[in-house]
Amino acid sequence: MRILLSNDDGVHAEGIRTLAKELADIAEVTIVAPDRNRSGASNSLTLETPLRVSEIEPNVYSVQGTPTDCVHFALNELMKDDLPDLVLAGINHGANLGDDTLYSGTVAAAMEGHFLGVQSIAFSLVGHQHFAQAAKIAKQLVQHHQQNRIPTNRLLNVNFPDIHTLSIEELDITRLGARHHSESMIKQQDPRGHDIYWLGPPGKEQDAGEGTDFYAIEHNRISITPLQVDLTAHESLPSMKQWIHGTTNRDGE
Repeated sequence: MRILLSNDDGVHAEGIRTLAKELADIAEVTIVAPDRNRSGASNSLTLETPLRVSEIEPNVYSVQGTPTDCVHFALNELMKDDLPDLVLAGINHGANLGDDTLYSGTVAAAMEGHFLGVQSIAFSLVGHQHFAQAAKIAKQLVQHHQQNRIPTNRLLNVNFPDIHTLSIEELDITRLGARHHSESMIKQQDPRGHDIYWLGPPGKEQDAGEGTDFYAIEHNRISITPLQVDLTAHESLPSMKQWIHGTTNRDGE
């Protein structure tokens, strides 16, 4: 089995190195990851400057670019003649739950693999301690896929609670929850007296009921959410056609 491994925390991050070590006895692992932390990069591509790639260890490549750049380069250049069986992203240092998935470079790396036709999974640890335990469960999920392939044309977003006693039996198939709006920005001044701004903390959970990824993590269970890339609001197509032709009333009916 051949696996491409990427992330958004950087090529030297504990999460990606722990996962690579855990998978080494069941797969040929190639790491292609950003040269530094690129958290929050989402699906951004580098278009105005060339990508610089360095093989810093055997089968470990550091890319001066985004997580999406890394997977794009790996599948369209580095491994184009023999594509991997899986693209795995992570293990991310922190959660990728609910709305977080829109901004996540980890999810974006998996999404790029999905775009390019390879089954992809994003892994995140809701914390910063038990990477080894999360990697063991990730390995079990990969082995389960080997024996019984994932049945949908979807990428998977997997979040692990940060606990030592984690078991693959403690797992829920979930939908994305949602947060309230993020907190206000934090305004400060630099040493020269110029205004600078920091993003405020993320909002509290708004939709975190049973069946959501937030709920699973709150109850120390693994969350697996199948994601689709098509953002089309299909149910709105008929009303939009009526609207553009001027056949709706003021109430939108």
